[in-house]
Amino acid sequence: MHSIKDLVEKIKGFGGFRRPNLSTIPDDLYLVLIIILVAFGSFGLGRLSKIEGSKTPIRIENTPEVVVDTFSPATARGFENPQAASIINTQSTQLVGSKNGTKYYYPWCTGVQKIAETNLIHFASKIEAETRGYTPSASCKGL
Repeated sequence: MHSIKDLVEKIKGFGGFRRPNLSTIPDDLYLVLIIILVAFGSFGLGRLSKIEGSKTPIRIENTPEVVVDTFSPATARGFENPQAASIINTQSTQLVGSKNGTKYYYPWCTGVQKIAETNLIHFASKIEAETRGYTPSASCKGL
């Protein structure tokens, strides 16, 4: 079993070399410094665990009711349920562009909101859009 003096000597000689000015510091000071560092570390870990425990989980409220008619094309074209129309558009076509432009976007990108409904062109893939002369939009992340 090791004594506190052995532990202090190990700390003083940490790194395989002994510095001469460390031997002039009293042994009790090393013990106090170790106790203080352990106390600060314990306090910090305790605070960290309290912060993690106090975070509230995410709850999804007011979710729309999904029925068979939600995904029917007739409902989407009639705009009886605009949310269903956006779900169908993003699922059936992967990319959209404008008849007047040269860029293609994902349907949820902000640039698509500026395009008139009559000018929208739908692409099934990036290859199809690029063969028709369209390039990816820089404002749409992930293209």
